[in-house]
Amino acid sequence: MTRSDSVPPDRAGRAAVTSHGPGRLDLMLAAVLAVVALLAAVAPAFAADPSAAPSPIASPAAPATTAPSGDPGTSAAPGTSAAPCPLPNPPPTAEPGQSPRPNNLCPAILNASDPVSVLAWVFTPIFQAIFMVLALLYNIFGDIGIAIIALTLLLRILLVPVFRAQIVSQRRMQTLQPEIRAIQVKYKGNRAKVSEEQMRLYRERGINPAAGCLPALLQLVLLIPMYQVIAQGLSAPDISSMLQVFGSPLIDVTCQDPGNTTVPCIRPTIHWLDWLTPAAGGLDAHVPEVLVTIIPGFFGLSLLALISALLQLVQTRMMAQQNTTNDPQIRTQQRIFLILPIFSLFYGWILPSGLFLYWITTTLFSIVQQFLIAGWGGLFPLFGWTPRFAVDHQPRFPVPSFTPRVENGPGQEPVSSRRSPNDRAAGTIRPARSKNRTSRRGRRR
Repeated sequence: MTRSDSVPPDRAGRAAVTSHGPGRLDLMLAAVLAVVALLAAVAPAFAADPSAAPSPIASPAAPATTAPSGDPGTSAAPGTSAAPCPLPNPPPTAEPGQSPRPNNLCPAILNASDPVSVLAWVFTPIFQAIFMVLALLYNIFGDIGIAIIALTLLLRILLVPVFRAQIVSQRRMQTLQPEIRAIQVKYKGNRAKVSEEQMRLYRERGINPAAGCLPALLQLVLLIPMYQVIAQGLSAPDISSMLQVFGSPLIDVTCQDPGNTTVPCIRPTIHWLDWLTPAAGGLDAHVPEVLVTIIPGFFGLSLLALISALLQLVQTRMMAQQNTTNDPQIRTQQRIFLILPIFSLFYGWILPSGLFLYWITTTLFSIVQQFLIAGWGGLFPLFGWTPRFAVDHQPRFPVPSFTPRVENGPGQEPVSSRRSPNDRAAGTIRPARSKNRTSRRGRRR
């Protein structure tokens, strides 16, 4: 007996549902773990001493003696010059409780032997584009908190078509669950046939099961540079190198204390969130916000992280399918959705507060977009309570019903009138005549 034959049919059916389920739990968990792994692996190198290793984005590039321009293994990031970035003089020293250490903002230097350097070199153009837009919005509003919110809204507006396609595909897959269960019952025990019939059903209904991969990948691609923009870009005393392309400056930012290597060029303080921290000077966007220290040196509770977790809980509940039939699989998915937002609580004492401001804004935008397209989804009933405004609610821009395309070329019959080869073969056989009817030739006289 092979291994595939040893899998019980009921477990095979449940695996097939979960792999293409409405929640895409495997994709979401993979995205969360990927973000944690990348931030944990890359962040220490990003904040490293420039004399020890070339920082990917935020730390200064190594001096000319360390990374000469003639070295075939090193090169500057695309759109930037190969000239070394100026180092702070005197170099700043990290004090207890001060993070991150202010360094000049310089492009990454590619070192083919260092995987982290290669990753930073690839992300540098994305970082530079995001940082330039943030600097422009900072010049307009004069407040870094409002600039982060405006940047987030701008990015989400540009990505509206992508996320709408994800929501539409997800809702259509939820409507197919009864038919998918019928396929699993019909071909019980035959996993290959179940997968084949599922894919055929998806093609007939115009559904792409991988439609949710692109939005998750885009969020990951944007989250890593956004982390560096906020954590390192808002703490750098000299940002001129990242505001120019091929040596030509595009944006001019007036530093709050020019020439002072210990003061960031952009003022990172969010004045309208000063009540979140007891620290003198207010809440800085480039440092973590910790409201209560629960375990000293290990864990602290952040109010922004708590708000982010609650909003993610609302979003994941809206994404889930309504469990009108008390399906145990849907009930299990809803329980798993409760676990995912808990990760934000552990990030609160590590990640900068400006990153949580970005994540709160993008989650609110997702909730509004989800509401306009799919309504309240599986948010209600909540603990057995359903408000009146959620009963028989119709979304403003509902998911359109799928209508198969009919492509008729010149001289072709419609698809509905086409016959199969068996039908055409049967049509060439002369039908039997009725026994009560005789031909004129065979009639007796």
